[in-house]
Amino acid sequence: MSDGLTQETLDPEDWSQLRQLAHRAVDDALEYLQQTRQRPVWQPTPEDVAAKFHAPLPQLPQGAERAYQDFHDWVMPFQMGNTHPRFWGWYMGNGTAFGALGDFLAATVNPNMGGGNHVGNLVENQVLDWCKEIVGLPLASSGLLVSGGSMANLVALAVARSVTGATDVRSEGVAALPRPLTFYASSEVHSCMQKAVELLGHGAKSLRKISIDDRYRIDMAALAAAVAADRAAGLQPCAVVGTAGTINTGSVDDLAALAAFCAREHLWFHVDGAIGAVAALAPAHRHLLRGMESADSVALDLHKWLHLPFEAGCVVVRDRKAHRAAFSLTPEYLAHAQRGLASGADWFSEYGVQLSRGFRALKVWLSFKEHGLQKYGRLIEQNVAQAQRLAELVRAAPELELMAPVVLNIVCFRFRGNGGSQPQLNALNEELLIRLHEGGMVAPSYTTLAGSYCLRAAIVNHRTRTEDLGILVDEVLRTGRGLSRA
Repeated sequence: MSDGLTQETLDPEDWSQLRQLAHRAVDDALEYLQQTRQRPVWQPTPEDVAAKFHAPLPQLPQGAERAYQDFHDWVMPFQMGNTHPRFWGWYMGNGTAFGALGDFLAATVNPNMGGGNHVGNLVENQVLDWCKEIVGLPLASSGLLVSGGSMANLVALAVARSVTGATDVRSEGVAALPRPLTFYASSEVHSCMQKAVELLGHGAKSLRKISIDDRYRIDMAALAAAVAADRAAGLQPCAVVGTAGTINTGSVDDLAALAAFCAREHLWFHVDGAIGAVAALAPAHRHLLRGMESADSVALDLHKWLHLPFEAGCVVVRDRKAHRAAFSLTPEYLAHAQRGLASGADWFSEYGVQLSRGFRALKVWLSFKEHGLQKYGRLIEQNVAQAQRLAELVRAAPELELMAPVVLNIVCFRFRGNGGSQPQLNALNEELLIRLHEGGMVAPSYTTLAGSYCLRAAIVNHRTRTEDLGILVDEVLRTGRGLSRA
């Protein structure tokens, strides 16, 4: 007997029809990845396609097949291009087919990873233990999967702030600190560190950007002088950030020296390893990260050099109690039960700012099992060798100039042609990069080093082949020569 209530659901009316569409979508997705080399690296979205995204809010159903067709026609062909073998822009991984399926499976079971007693917690805790092993911190350390390096660094500095100040900053606020806190990193530090300091309420000026040496590493003497000067001025130094792979050149600070300095000065030692921390998996390059194991906290990105689909970042904190104290807030509606679904000793929501959290751990767990960490280490070594090969090709071309030492997998160079003034060469290379992108064959990015605009190839790409590097050099030479003649 009907009770007169409307009974609707978002489940499909015809499961077999959706199953057919799902099979088509998977086939299209795998074809997209399998054939990525045959497409342009990047192409702009045509104006007629862009116009379709100004349609009003859909009030009536279009159906799954129509919605999918719109994705297939309007979205899939005009992507950023970072799945392509000749994409070397910014510092982005490529993703993998099985990793993408991991995201699909995570969305299917769809747990909220903020808390509760369910198997997803075991998956994330195991992934965190694996990350601790990668960076060399004890298993008793704490950790959290986050969206990426920016959030990982924010979490780490929040913990550092909470254990450094004599005041309960969570309760009283930064205005109650008896002395303003200061933070230290090299001038090559990623901009997310400044954002983190700003969001924590200390202001950009409290982040001291220390000068670098000729290898783009933090200058230890300048760091010591800055800390001493701040103490003499009545300020309270809080934390030092060592960078394991700078965004501009891939340089790695002397982490062992920083660890020893922080121990002497009683400062929190944080390592921003979003770019290079996972190089610890590569035996040939592990020595570059000596000292990371002494850090109080480490940020790393799994969606960069471990090629997980976005988003997959991680922060590891040596002091579990300090980590929890910096974020834990448990109102009655989030109280932990002794038994049942609401039980469990630690909820991930108590170690960061998010209560609602997706099951990003699953794609990491599946991917690590699929390939094994030794293969990831070999791929890291492969990319470093490719970077050295690109540097050789640049050195061998008289019209090109290598602009910085190649430490890991970032190569900075420029087209010099027959020479010119700094402003002329900067303008030439800036236009050259745009022409490369528009040509669709290769996609490096750029940076500026000592006033020189550089092409920057971040080779964090498991699909890149050695011959692709020759294509990059050929395209730079061809395009640069054409611009020089214009």
